[in-house]
Amino acid sequence: MKTAILSVGTELLFGQIVNTNTVYLSQQLNLLGHDVMYHYTVGDNPKRLADMIELALEDCDIVLTTGGLGPTQDDMTKEIACQVMGDELVMMDDVMEELLAMFKDTGRKMTENNKKQAIMPSRAVVFHNDAGTAPGFALEKDGKYIICMPGPPREMTRMFEKSVKPFLESLSDDVIYYRMIRTFGIGESQLETELLDLIDVQTDPTLATYAKEGESSVRIASKRATLEEAKAAVDDMLEKVRERIGDYIYSCDDEELVQVVCNKLIDRGLTLSSAESCTGGLFAGTVTAIAGVSACFDRGLVTYSNQAKMDELGVKAETLEKYGAVSAETAMEMAEGLHRVSGSDVCVSVTGIAGPGGGSAEKPVGLVYVGLYYDGEVSYRELRLRNTGRKWIRHRSVLNMLDMINKCL
Repeated sequence: MKTAILSVGTELLFGQIVNTNTVYLSQQLNLLGHDVMYHYTVGDNPKRLADMIELALEDCDIVLTTGGLGPTQDDMTKEIACQVMGDELVMMDDVMEELLAMFKDTGRKMTENNKKQAIMPSRAVVFHNDAGTAPGFALEKDGKYIICMPGPPREMTRMFEKSVKPFLESLSDDVIYYRMIRTFGIGESQLETELLDLIDVQTDPTLATYAKEGESSVRIASKRATLEEAKAAVDDMLEKVRERIGDYIYSCDDEELVQVVCNKLIDRGLTLSSAESCTGGLFAGTVTAIAGVSACFDRGLVTYSNQAKMDELGVKAETLEKYGAVSAETAMEMAEGLHRVSGSDVCVSVTGIAGPGGGSAEKPVGLVYVGLYYDGEVSYRELRLRNTGRKWIRHRSVLNMLDMINKCL
């Protein structure tokens, strides 16, 4: 179905809040097989809001709104949606009971204006809000739908997953099944080139490529009468994709690279330690953000100075003098020294020039070396990253550390 996303709130127009809701909803709707045609943002103005809803419904089957469902006077999405869809607002006793119970459970006093949130369009399919006070709803007229959700991202995402997504799925007799293939080491343009013959003749299943800060993904989706038929079609296409880009694939289940690496380590009973210079602990922070990682992660050392590399890891002074801190030799000695210190099965190190200064003609900004100790062997990877900012270079370095571990396992 053709779909529009309408974000409501003057604070969005002023740039006071980053609109993450639209990104999330666009991703989710595309995965469900809905074509997102428009993104709209409108302030807390009743006439402009009504005009925008009517405009969106002219060309779309579904309009999803976020924001403007709260208890205050400037929250008017519900009222305007009801007006445009030709319905009337009524007090819903079951919604009021939920509001009263929620305030009682949290020990808060419900103010008079909160009762407004129990007044809903009479034909509405009401969506419970278990992360806030404002319920959402869906309203239909002449085969077109408006779906209204709260603005706070935590409330909106929970409502979408628990209520709106199943509602959207119920609107179609067909079943949509998809797999998200995650890759590293291949750019989106090269990825498309490798799959071009499949993309050019696609009908069902469909292929779409996506880029995300150093990674690329492929979504394979099929819409069939049954889940079994859709799954078979997607799995068949997945094998064709593997034949072309299998060396770059690290997950066929939309997992982050760090999750894949940690799962492998835990499953194999292996331990991991890290020694970081230019990334300053970013790798350790990325790994320890994964729940349950204490089963495999032993320690993370930040050895930023030459002295720290010598004191903590046993890097030789002559190595630093002859090759420099940013070198393959230093990276490998860091990894090997980390193994001596920690005894971990897998030891990864990184040293480089993250910029914006500090580079030279011989060793430019973006030159990074990753060292790896595993199973008695020490290896390295040289990176020559574009100088597009310190944050990006550090992030890309961490991804390469993870990729190197993943490949060795």
